[in-house]
Amino acid sequence: MKVIPAIDLLDGKVVRLLEGRRDQVTVYHQRAWELVAELAAGGVERIHVVDLDGAFSGARAHTGIVGKIIDAATVPIQVGGGIRDRAALDAVLGAGAGFAVLGTAAVKNPDFAAAACAAYPGRIIVAVDAVNGEVAVEGWVERAGITAIELGQRAAGWGAAALLYTDVSRDGAKVGPNVEATAAIAAAAGIPVIASGGVGALDDLRDLAAAGIEQVIVGRALYDRRFTLAEAIEAASC
Repeated sequence: MKVIPAIDLLDGKVVRLLEGRRDQVTVYHQRAWELVAELAAGGVERIHVVDLDGAFSGARAHTGIVGKIIDAATVPIQVGGGIRDRAALDAVLGAGAGFAVLGTAAVKNPDFAAAACAAYPGRIIVAVDAVNGEVAVEGWVERAGITAIELGQRAAGWGAAALLYTDVSRDGAKVGPNVEATAAIAAAAGIPVIASGGVGALDDLRDLAAAGIEQVIVGRALYDRRFTLAEAIEAASC
């Protein structure tokens, strides 16, 4: 299982939110492009970048910083947050991102999501953010009226490269990932799933790997030094 560190951007800083709540924010770094170089040097194969301001507002807000991150990185960068139309998608991938993550747009504009998958085969990841099994959009503040499994199956039909599954209630809480739900959506969709939310210990990584999950995002636990990046990579390889 591959470990993918997360860089979440809010007001220009690297942060982590608790359960997706903007009023529960911890700032970890002031210069994201410096952090990404450190992470790439640590042996990861990909880095996950989220424009949180873009996710909340519906329009990309950190184009300059994301550009610096891409330029500083020696590994592929997957970028999400505020990518709601073809122009934004083309801009992200045209700037050098390896992958684009579609969240709200995949729910509210499925024709665009399907066209994106066709235009950029192997480079579109669909975010499946769920609260009690129901998809949440608009920066996780609005319920979408569709289940996580239903969205995952739709994305597979579009030809998405992978799903990014987040249990919102566990994100940033370090209470352990929802292994059962992650495995269930992987089985139902039949495409790779990136697990996200709740990883707080090395055993969490081992549990996900044992369940057959191919990739996992780590954030707060890594920045809080619950484990090192090297330890995470080793645990995920077991």
